[in-house]
Amino acid sequence: MQFFGGSEISPSPPPPTASGNNGHMLYVFNRNGICLLYREWNRPLHTLNAQQDHKLMFGLLFSLKSLTAKMDPTSAEKGNLGVPQLPGQGCSFHSFRTNTYKLSFMETPSGIKIILVTHPRTGDLRDSLKYIYNLYVEYVVKNPLYTPGSPIRSELFNTTLDQYVRGIA
Repeated sequence: MQFFGGSEISPSPPPPTASGNNGHMLYVFNRNGICLLYREWNRPLHTLNAQQDHKLMFGLLFSLKSLTAKMDPTSAEKGNLGVPQLPGQGCSFHSFRTNTYKLSFMETPSGIKIILVTHPRTGDLRDSLKYIYNLYVEYVVKNPLYTPGSPIRSELFNTTLDQYVRGIA
């Protein structure tokens, strides 16, 4: 059984939030900050090497999670910042937008973090991130040859992911 739905990938992915190919980058991190997957589609400027880029993105996520937990006006207990929260628990962020990009984020109870960077006018991508997570479960986690915590090297997953992101973001 999957965390975000039934036992199979939903036959109809979430509807597009914008037209065209507006997806820039996608990161998948495990709970320890190891980048399991990095994909890019429209990233004309490369300013860092890949390892620095991954560390910077994970650090940004950690800092934003810390900020949202500390700013939560509804809870006196700020909890352990390194522990993933279930959906609906505590204060969390889903996305932020700048004048040049929008970063959408989802963390699963197992600590998998999915980050999708898109065009700034892209709408709410929470359902799309859940769909990407379901793709991850079906094509990666259920693959008997996959070792948890290792980089994702599934061509079927990459092809399906590319096709989906090019259609929605």
